[in-house]
Amino acid sequence: MIYDNNFSFKATGEKMGVFDKLGQTFGSQGKDMDLGEYMSAVEMEDVDVMHEPADMYIKPVSINSEDEVKSVEDEVSKKNIILLDITELNKRPTTRSNVISELKRFTAKINGDIGQIDQARILITPAKIKIIKRKKQ
Repeated sequence: MIYDNNFSFKATGEKMGVFDKLGQTFGSQGKDMDLGEYMSAVEMEDVDVMHEPADMYIKPVSINSEDEVKSVEDEVSKKNIILLDITELNKRPTTRSNVISELKRFTAKINGDIGQIDQARILITPAKIKIIKRKKQ
């Protein structure tokens, strides 16, 4: 079998797609199978395709008060990357400043990183994942 970047070729030279490969795996060679059939196949009942286990996740989180900082820290401690929505905190500048300061201390302590994407969103990374920040011009 000859391989290129995305497809394998059958001996006849025609491309073998993802569903052909899955069909071989599940023993339904020669039968055309669309995505709907594949997702409802008996063999797929115990497979959670949309939520397979991962080493880390990128989680969108909204924060409304200083009381919620601990839950953000817990998620980062679990090695998740947090996309933090601070829209509600922007209405209270002192609380916003306190929350961001606490999150900065936390990320420095664990060797993570924090960076503001825009006025409403902050990116927080776990240990050993750094954000490349561009310099303001």
